[in-house]
Amino acid sequence: MNSSFVPFHKPSIGDEEIAEVTNTLRSGWLTTGPRTAQFEAEFAKYVHAPYSLAVNSGTAALHLALAGLHIGPGDEVITTPLTFCATVNTILQVGATPVLADVLQNGNIDPTSIRSRLTARTRALIPVHLAGLPCDMSAIWDIAKQANLKVIEDAAHAISAEYLGLPIGASDSRLGYHSDAVAFSFYATKNLTTGEGGMVTTHDACLADKMKVLCLHGISADAWERYSEKGKWYYEVVDCGFKYNLSDVQSAIGIHQLRRQEQLRQMRARVASLYKAGLSSVEELTVPDEEPQTRHAWHLFIIQLRLERLTVDRDTIIQELRSRGVGTSVHFIPIPLHPAYSRYPQLGKETCPRAMELYRRIISLPIYPDMKDEEVHRVVDLLKDILQKSSRPLAAAVELAN
Repeated sequence: MNSSFVPFHKPSIGDEEIAEVTNTLRSGWLTTGPRTAQFEAEFAKYVHAPYSLAVNSGTAALHLALAGLHIGPGDEVITTPLTFCATVNTILQVGATPVLADVLQNGNIDPTSIRSRLTARTRALIPVHLAGLPCDMSAIWDIAKQANLKVIEDAAHAISAEYLGLPIGASDSRLGYHSDAVAFSFYATKNLTTGEGGMVTTHDACLADKMKVLCLHGISADAWERYSEKGKWYYEVVDCGFKYNLSDVQSAIGIHQLRRQEQLRQMRARVASLYKAGLSSVEELTVPDEEPQTRHAWHLFIIQLRLERLTVDRDTIIQELRSRGVGTSVHFIPIPLHPAYSRYPQLGKETCPRAMELYRRIISLPIYPDMKDEEVHRVVDLLKDILQKSSRPLAAAVELAN
């Protein structure tokens, strides 16, 4: 890769993570053990949740929550079209039916659209905190209470985000209500990374126990309990479970990534503020912002192009940025556009016109803690230059918009 190229993402791994991994490798305990237990405890404290279970992916976290809540055949689960396929796949994998609600202008799920999708078969809601911006959870919790629904938050982007002054994942009485489970991702590009990994939190002791058993083959006692000083050699398979546990090697990274979260979030927020300062006056696009009563995690910085002001489409701008040394991405290709879901009529394009229209206009710009100011300024300057050369005269833009 050209040294002047600005990649879409760079992980931020410090000396503490490297030293902890080395110590773990030397300890002789590589799979789920004491460091994973430590990571779970520190994570639960960070997000104000009584129970926390480390798993090998955010997908596993979602799947365990759905399975643990006995969501299955005959049930409908409402979620958003602007999400990674894992959100919908896990619904299908438990035998339930995914249903799409449309999105708001900020890309998060629209509570009014959720209400319009409710049926007698609806059992659960899965809101996704897109880019690290919390959804309107108060409205979503109100719907859930009125319709007696389960709520599982897909917080893959939302570690360090806050809603009503509390971390996403909190089970605090000050919220008045909370979700049944919250699923986090620690994939390589996430704000907290373990390379691959995830966490699921809950306030429900029974659900926590159920997910813990399902996490490791449905076995009644995990390896740490069987082979530690507790000396439990005997086990029973009490359920048909999965292989979803997180190793101590990965947890060693996660422990220090977690301890640095506030610092890393501030570094991302600094990049976001530089982008906003440089791009807010550009008439060919709009920039993201925080919503009232939230703290943005700034996992992504998603601009929205005003295509009526441009003579080219979104893909052309992405290609031009790439040719000039800037990596970008799109979050996300809406669920209805993937061939795998074409056989499900409730996942059709007509169910989410706002998401389909938004998709044509969004670009995720590079944002990561170690991004240098000059790199941000370079992205801003290149983007401005491309848009200026592709700008449509104002009169023509107004006519096109009308």
